[in-house]
Amino acid sequence: MSKKILAILSEYGYWGIELVGPLTKLEEAGYTVEFMTPKGKKAEALPPSYDTTYMDPPLGVCVTTPEAADMVKAFEATNRLEERRNMSEVVPERPYFSTPNFLREFEKYYSDLKIAQEDLTSEYAGLLLVGGSGPIIDIVNNQRVHDIILAFYKKDMPIGAICYGVAPLVFARDFNERRSIIRGKHVTGHCIEYDYHDGTGFLNTDLNMGPPPYVLEYILSDAVGPEGQYHGNFGKETSVIVDYPFITARSLQCSLEFGDQFVNVLDNGLKRYGW
Repeated sequence: MSKKILAILSEYGYWGIELVGPLTKLEEAGYTVEFMTPKGKKAEALPPSYDTTYMDPPLGVCVTTPEAADMVKAFEATNRLEERRNMSEVVPERPYFSTPNFLREFEKYYSDLKIAQEDLTSEYAGLLLVGGSGPIIDIVNNQRVHDIILAFYKKDMPIGAICYGVAPLVFARDFNERRSIIRGKHVTGHCIEYDYHDGTGFLNTDLNMGPPPYVLEYILSDAVGPEGQYHGNFGKETSVIVDYPFITARSLQCSLEFGDQFVNVLDNGLKRYGW
């Protein structure tokens, strides 16, 4: 089995420990983590994610510990994110239905996609979707991200997602069937009690979205349907759920536990955890 993991990051800011936590655990287990962004631009950690004075409004406490801040700063100082893959050069874009010669273009899209998906799942052992506010802009409703998720899903390979990195799982659907791949599954993600009322900010733009544009808990609850379950675990320090092939984590406090269980899935065949 490959000992490489593909991590997808937003170009509008990722939450530091939500990458560095699982990355540390994966590397300790002998895995190499490689990075990809939607347009090939460098991903950067959101400043609050390494600011030990930043008070999280919903929680009313500083959520960035000195240890986490040091880990994130040390990782950023390595400049490892200077080396990254450009998703737009790896995965084809589905054509608009108004495209001239649409049917032939659509057939070509599927032909090219099949090759791209096979290449990715042959090279990597699993997929990591990193959270933070940035994914709201360029990851969640990104067809190329959906197609990458589907590649690993169809091969029954591990897919790890944390915080707002969980949201793309709702929308990654076969274009013909249009059925959620997490239907009937147990998942976790940012619960409504922890959502911002205002100040959802991003890097590389002056946009302040106010609250997130969707309630992650609600869209996850709807997507899993009556056969599955969303677990918010409000009040508990962490919430990590494994319902293979998915490893989902609620937020930054879960980063190290999330990494541990990702490794357990990869190395020990863990299928269920946290429910």
